[in-house]
Amino acid sequence: MIIVLDTSAAIEIILKKDKANIFNKVIEKAKWIIAPDIFVSEITNVLWKYYKAKIISHEECMQFVKDGLYLIDDFIEAKDLWKESLGEAIKNNYSAYGMFYAVLSRRNDAKILTKE
Repeated sequence: MIIVLDTSAAIEIILKKDKANIFNKVIEKAKWIIAPDIFVSEITNVLWKYYKAKIISHEECMQFVKDGLYLIDDFIEAKDLWKESLGEAIKNNYSAYGMFYAVLSRRNDAKILTKE
């Protein structure tokens, strides 16, 4: 099984939140875990917000970003996905960010792992 891991699911896993056990079981069965390269900036920004809110320390923030990045086997370049993602976002009136994950999933016959 191929998994496209989105940032919301990765945060659940690395911060051991409510759905972490469920997501970890799915990850264990995956033969390939991929994400668009926008994942790097998204997870960095989310964890910065946790740091800013004083929920995690500077050291934890740095480690959690690394942990999130290590969940992904391969990052797929957004420049190869943007046109199709934008078209789908316009057609479906849905976030272009989310469409990067959906398009990547469709192109690879993968399942999207998301909290949303």
